[in-house]
Amino acid sequence: MSNRVIQREELLEMEHLFRINLVNSITGYKSANLIGTLDEASHQTNLAVFSSVTHFGSKPPLVGFVLRPTTVFRGTYNNIKKTGYYTINHINTSIIEDAHHTSAKYPSEISEFDQTNLTAEFSNEFVAPYVKEAKIKIGVEFKQEIPIELNGTILILGQIKELIIPEECLLKDGFLDLNAAETVSISGLDAYHLPKRLARFEYARPNQAIKKIKE
Repeated sequence: MSNRVIQREELLEMEHLFRINLVNSITGYKSANLIGTLDEASHQTNLAVFSSVTHFGSKPPLVGFVLRPTTVFRGTYNNIKKTGYYTINHINTSIIEDAHHTSAKYPSEISEFDQTNLTAEFSNEFVAPYVKEAKIKIGVEFKQEIPIELNGTILILGQIKELIIPEECLLKDGFLDLNAAETVSISGLDAYHLPKRLARFEYARPNQAIKKIKE
């Protein structure tokens, strides 16, 4: 396998879509989630696919994701800022087509739930809609936004308020079995993958052999 070396100058001069695909793919596999929100005034639901969700600590339990520049209307952003709540729903193998459909640019008065086979589901404790067909669901309260001046994107940070998890996916040590939930990942902008767990290892300590966790 031969290597190709691409310098920054060549990268910037590439055809627009080619560069977007390359830069979005080079970071590897990413989380695949649907973020659900609700318009405070009209009670219109909103749903959008995101591949940037990650955790920022467990005490308090914080998660974050990146929003594109708000130079145009962003339903997810507007709804989060007004209501203060949103849901994060793992995409699984049975809903990848409908999940990807939510990336289409529908007008704000149209709910992505109505344009797909996905179902809005509400918890007694939570104002934002969950995706009924998702197996792993997170209810989040908005806490902070951090503007990223380099490109106009925004890092949204929230605190976990509620988790909805299948019993069979939660192991005795707190580890979440994503294989059992058939949670998928994303590479680039449009490729969905079903990862396979290879191994779990015990906490690594200096000068000690690495040991596998037996399940």
